Amino acid sequence: MESTVKKTSSLVPLITMTALFFMWGFITCMNDILIPHLKELFSLSFLQSMLVQFAFFGAYFIGSLIYFLVSHYYGDPVNKVGYKKGIIAGIILSAIGCCLFYPAATFSVYGIFLSALFVLGLGFTILQITANAYVTLLGPEESASSRLNLTQAFNSFGTTIAPILGGHLIFSLFLENGQLTADSTRIPYLIFAGILILLALVISRVKLPSFTSEESAEKGLGALKFPQLKLGIFGIFFYVGAEVGIGSLLIAFMAQKDIMGLAEVVSKNYLALYWGGAMIGRFLGAISLSELPQSKKLLYMVLAALAVCLVVFGIIDLTFAQSSFFIVFVVLNIIAFVIGKSAPARTLVLFAAINILLLLISIFSKGSMALYPILGIGLFNSIMFSNIYTLAISGLGKYVSQGSSLLVMAILGGALLPLVQGGLADSIGIQHSFFIPVICYTYILAYGLFCIKKVQVEAGQRHRSNH
Repeated sequence: MESTVKKTSSLVPLITMTALFFMWGFITCMNDILIPHLKELFSLSFLQSMLVQFAFFGAYFIGSLIYFLVSHYYGDPVNKVGYKKGIIAGIILSAIGCCLFYPAATFSVYGIFLSALFVLGLGFTILQITANAYVTLLGPEESASSRLNLTQAFNSFGTTIAPILGGHLIFSLFLENGQLTADSTRIPYLIFAGILILLALVISRVKLPSFTSEESAEKGLGALKFPQLKLGIFGIFFYVGAEVGIGSLLIAFMAQKDIMGLAEVVSKNYLALYWGGAMIGRFLGAISLSELPQSKKLLYMVLAALAVCLVVFGIIDLTFAQSSFFIVFVVLNIIAFVIGKSAPARTLVLFAAINILLLLISIFSKGSMALYPILGIGLFNSIMFSNIYTLAISGLGKYVSQGSSLLVMAILGGALLPLVQGGLADSIGIQHSFFIPVICYTYILAYGLFCIKKVQVEAGQRHRSNH
């Protein structure tokens, strides 16, 4: 998309988007806390408890399908109303979803909880379509992955503290006579709604640069003529399905006696470490994929890793002995970034391969050797969404928003694949259900290889045309 930007610094908009991504990540990760809470409260099977993710991420599919159909028949809505209004609409709808937890908790009905999650997911769908694309437009295309990784890093900061703070809110602060009740979700989600409304007010008053396409926003299915987008849609589907499936079952996985036999009050800290890894990796990815001189990137990545690790370990209520293993994965993450040489597709291939290896170790091990590798996966999930997203929409021109809606539609993977994995966990056990994420990362690896080959072919064509 060739865009015209009003002369306004992109720093303030980027900071505003970063705050939004943080809150967005925090509330999304609360699902991992809700699953064991509602499973116990309503005596659910693993499959039934995964309806939490089905309702939430299923809304992404429904919402983005509606968006795509509107853009197909009537033209791109974002081009008509603008990114700012789209983002505010998404926040308000998300706040309404949070408010619906009040009647869900009052009547203690699982179906109402699922309805609230569906509305919340619809709001986040609008944010996915508008905010991700908006961040990629706040500067040159070459550094789009870097900017998106930076905002996604703060999204991950939200997912890191959600298991700690959210777990405290639900499992400790709002217990009634020491017992879990539906009411323990009522006050936390009203607080979230209030914060979202406040954020919408702030964004309404912040001067954001406006983007207008110099090309006409055509109706039709033009975005699907790009192979990188078509294959990228499945990349997002499998990535979100793998990440959500792992996070959703981690607390139950750690409770298994042949793994660690941990209580929820302890396991939520390890869950925070899983999501904290994604935050660390995204900060490192923002540096690695930036336009900084190659000679300085390694130094900055090491310094950033030290700083962010201190924050993560400071937040998480684990001793150094319990969390020191994670340092090994951080070092491996930095090495993989260096080998990736700032190339999004090459880095994607490396990280997918490492995740496959870590999962296989977890599946065929017991005790801490089964737990530690799966916690390290968060680090290597870090850049996957932003890299797949930017590789998929690269070169789409006037079809960027339409392509973005298709990619957001693919977040359906977070609804369907955890449901499949939950069914497998019921039938063959949690540990062996992790073969589902193995399949997911295998596809992502193949997509990265496709993008590498595509870049090489395009480079060869440019070379021949110059001669």
